[in-house]
Amino acid sequence: MNKILITPRSLTREAHPALSQLIDAGFELVFSSPGRLPEEVELMHLLTGCIGYLAGVEKITGRVLNATKDLRVISRNGTGVDNIDLEAAGKKQIQICRTAGANAQGVAELTLALLLALVRSIPFSDAGLKKTRWQRSKGIELKGRVLGLVGCGEIGKRTARMAVGMGMQVVAYDFLPDPSLRLNNFAYVDLADLYRRADFISLHCPAAANGEPIIGAGEIRKMKKGVFLINTARASLLDHDAVLAGLESGNIAGLALDVFDVEPPDDYRLVQDERVIATPHIGGYTYESVTRATVQAVENLIQALK
Repeated sequence: MNKILITPRSLTREAHPALSQLIDAGFELVFSSPGRLPEEVELMHLLTGCIGYLAGVEKITGRVLNATKDLRVISRNGTGVDNIDLEAAGKKQIQICRTAGANAQGVAELTLALLLALVRSIPFSDAGLKKTRWQRSKGIELKGRVLGLVGCGEIGKRTARMAVGMGMQVVAYDFLPDPSLRLNNFAYVDLADLYRRADFISLHCPAAANGEPIIGAGEIRKMKKGVFLINTARASLLDHDAVLAGLESGNIAGLALDVFDVEPPDDYRLVQDERVIATPHIGGYTYESVTRATVQAVENLIQALK
């Protein structure tokens, strides 16, 4: 009765040195299939006899949790817990731990990288040259442009600081604005104002409780024509059909995605659009982010299971 399940893809591909602390503390480690998200049936099988669970972004359903008999704690290697049926976990008295902020710098840096790649057509230019095609695309400069952040927690705040440092104006919407964030050319606004003013909109908020997208056809109509969208948060935040229609109409000039409903995706319509840059959920996949998240998740497990 000392087993701990490890499922994050960054840890099942190759074990991180921080996991040795769990072994030294007397726990036996169980790993899901290397490099992929475990599905419900696999999780139910793997969690048999486990008292701890170091979890990634896979869905942890009520059916999975109700099937466990010994599980005492789930330690996420990130901030978000919307992939966990929290009601079922509460009924089973399973403690939930998070590693708040561990991935924030990696995700914020990827956000700026995607923004630059979009406005300067970097992937498209590179792909053309690799096919011996010399075709230039006129870009736009970021200085003086308006970046809208939907969600301004730790990731959003880091993104805002970097964007302001590049000469951008930043407007942000958050349920709980942080009054300590004082930057030149930064302001909290409501969503309507953000949609009206922003040249670029980047999502850094949790999924809606009801699972509905927060950006659909109605929201896109309120945005500037030629807006750029970036989503490094949750795939469910966007109505993908509405976004595709926005790209085809020109209301959306470009889109960058790092998250998908199913990973790897089973719908490539957006990914294959030439106005879209897609990355395979790499926001927090840096050496530093993985290390911070793993160390904190391991410490949380050990503390909770004492």
